[in-house]
Parts: sequence; structure tokens; C-alpha cells
Amino acid sequence: APVKVTFSADSLFDFDNASVKPAGRQELDKLAADLQGVDFDVINVTGHTDRIGTHAYNQKLSTRRAEAVSGYLVQSGGVPSHKISAKGVNGSDPVTKPGDCVGTKATKSLIACLQPDRRVDIEVTGKR
Repeated sequence: APVKVTFSADSLFDFDNASVKPAGRQELDKLAADLQGVDFDVINVTGHTDRIGTHAYNQKLSTRRAEAVSGYLVQSGGVPSHKISAKGVNGSDPVTKPGDCVGTKATKSLIACLQPDRRVDIEVTGKR
């Protein structure tokens, strides 16, 4: 059965950014170490954003984040590039429920409330 691991985007990236932070690299290094010895068929990396910003902007940001994570796993984690895919889905699959986070302006409180929506999901299909 596929195993899904979710990383908070805030642990991997600064807000509104797609460069993997040092702490994020450490988390991805742990994942890559866990993948050693796994005969995996495919790894799907999906980037998510919150709803702040335009759909087009968030689509690009979520894609850049997914590509940054998959690129790091290929470069530093030894994952074969033909076994990993990356896609962004912007804010179309939020963790927060409608009404949880009120407002449309990027205030500190709204950014904090929407934090769970900013994430990267990594799904691994294979066998040990």
C-alpha cells in the first residue's frame, strides 16, 4: 500500500518561497535514508499552498515547491529521476475547513491560521 508523508511547507520553505531551507533539507535527508532498501515503483510529490494570492500565482508556487523537493531527493537523496514526479495543486485541497480562517488580507493571524494548508505531500508506492 502507498505510504504518504506530509511535510509542513513552513518547515521546508520560508513563506511565499520555494527554496528548501536547511531544516527542510534535514527532514528530506531523513526521508531519503528511510527509502534506502525500499523497492519503490514511484514517488509522487504534491505541493500545496494556502488560499492567499491568485490561483495562477499559487499554482506556480505549489509546482515550484514540489519540483524543489523532488529535485532535492534526486540530487541529494539518490532517488532515480525517472521514478519521481512533481505537481502543484495550489490551494485546491485545503486542510482547513471553510470558516476556520476568516479574512482575505494576508494578516499575520490569517497566515498562521492557514499554515496547515501549506504543505508538501510525498507518496511512495513500493515494497520493502
